[in-house]
Amino acid sequence: MSHSAPLIHTPDGTIAAITKALGANLVSIEEANGEVAVHIHRDSLVECMIKLRDECAYQQLMEMAGVDWPDRDPRFEVVYCLLSLTKNHRIRVHLATNEDHPVPSVTGIWPVAGWLEREVFDMYGVLFSGNSDLRRILTDYGFSGHPQRKDFPLSGYVELRYSEEEKRVKYEPVQLAQDFRNFDFLSPWEGANYVLPGDEKTGEAPAAPAGVDKSANKEAVKRTARKPKATGDKA
Repeated sequence: MSHSAPLIHTPDGTIAAITKALGANLVSIEEANGEVAVHIHRDSLVECMIKLRDECAYQQLMEMAGVDWPDRDPRFEVVYCLLSLTKNHRIRVHLATNEDHPVPSVTGIWPVAGWLEREVFDMYGVLFSGNSDLRRILTDYGFSGHPQRKDFPLSGYVELRYSEEEKRVKYEPVQLAQDFRNFDFLSPWEGANYVLPGDEKTGEAPAAPAGVDKSANKEAVKRTARKPKATGDKA
């Protein structure tokens, strides 16, 4: 019985055809885990995309993504996922950039790139020259920062709430209801060396597993046992 998932297979001659089409604009190309990654120079993006569409038959831009490498210069990487309908094959096109050097827009080739470029701009702060509507698309108006950057705090910078007194939505600095806490993940079924809630009512220490000091466990129960007079309970 054949497997239900389709076989991932790179058509013969794909890497050679892409290498020939891109020429000096190609930085590197490699295949790993059944996927072809094409690295190109930022300034030659539009020229490379046209050649990949017209000469290599990768007709559709399916997705765009950003990658943040804080310790690398250039810091950011923009990834384009292309699909060939005729070959039933996908490739990834990578380029490196930073927030000071805009990436050429590919909206002239694929209009759908307009929203995809806005998403990368919103999440990472990468600029795209030639995009006539480059504004945030996922975050709110007046949002500060870019959430997918690795130096962006998990709690964010501001929070919003509706003020019943002022009858409007207000932005305020983030205030955590409590500090981050460390939890003890020791399983009581594996033998906790402390008194569990409810054990103090029996006045007896639970059976201690091997390797646990029984005398210490009994002493803990003795210290925490409730007295009826102290709690107001009836004896």
